[in-house]
Amino acid sequence: MAGSGGFANVDEVEEALSRPDAGVVETMGKLSGDIIVLGVAGKMGPTLASMIVRASREAGVKRRVIGVARFSNPGERAKLESNGVETIKADLLDETQLTKLPVVPNIVYMPAMKFGSTGQEGMTWAMNTFLAGMCCQKYAQSKIVAFSTGNVYGLCPVMRGGSLESDTPGPIGDYAMSCLGRERMFDYFSRSRGIRVALIRLNYAVEMRYGVLVDIAQKVWHGSQIDVSMGHMNAIWQRDANAMTLRCFDHVSSPPFVINVTGPEMLSFRDVAEQLGKLMEKKVKIVGKEAADALIANAGLAHKLFGKPQVSAQRMLEWIADWVKNGKESLGKPTHFETRDGKY
Repeated sequence: MAGSGGFANVDEVEEALSRPDAGVVETMGKLSGDIIVLGVAGKMGPTLASMIVRASREAGVKRRVIGVARFSNPGERAKLESNGVETIKADLLDETQLTKLPVVPNIVYMPAMKFGSTGQEGMTWAMNTFLAGMCCQKYAQSKIVAFSTGNVYGLCPVMRGGSLESDTPGPIGDYAMSCLGRERMFDYFSRSRGIRVALIRLNYAVEMRYGVLVDIAQKVWHGSQIDVSMGHMNAIWQRDANAMTLRCFDHVSSPPFVINVTGPEMLSFRDVAEQLGKLMEKKVKIVGKEAADALIANAGLAHKLFGKPQVSAQRMLEWIADWVKNGKESLGKPTHFETRDGKY
């Protein structure tokens, strides 16, 4: 892990994000069989797949780890293969291509569409909901750990401290509604076919090149206005999110096991911006007034099962401030953290 001064380059970041902890090594040691990561080419997929490879090796388990995606960026495919991940190029919505994929005992399900969903509602529902049903039919005999999102809850009063897994969902907008639709597909097939599933309701995974804290840091650095209307958020270092997700293979069940994955701190957008301003010696331009509710979740169950994240919010801010002010690489994919109407 990087010191207080941060990371020197992308290679150091990706090594840290894919480094398994003892809990992941134990889980991979107990888990039987090969693993496919569907939708591996997204923001989290490459480091998660590499963590599986590393943890399996440390556990002394020989298995195939296969990443499936469309791989519009050939460099990402080559990097995965260099890290020991087999790759298959496929459009999962094409039934013929999906049918040809190998059958394995373990699936990490990551395909999703968020940004650009407004104006492409049909594709959003196909990717976020229909595809989950297709994959359940294909992998009815497998254990499935599937990514969802805290957006399925809707806005939670800040005074409550975050949505709980037992709360009734209240999604806002096509993206969040279609993600709840994804969960409903997994729930239906889990109950009707006995598929053992874990649903990961993730809130704001962060690394050096992407995430809500990076968005705020870039705005601070460039002197842009920061809208604090959303008021509060949760965030988690991506390596901690990867680790908690993989350890959920120990908890798959029918009906599905549902768990919030995020950091323990409820962060104020205003406070985060001001802290980043101090770290980068920049004046902060705040606009808007904090609402009484926000997209926030309580991850107490995850912390009870897996321990709290190893990287604190303060350490993330220090690392990100150093990264951004030194002009290092960004994925260029803003999170649109200001959005309160569900339109992405």
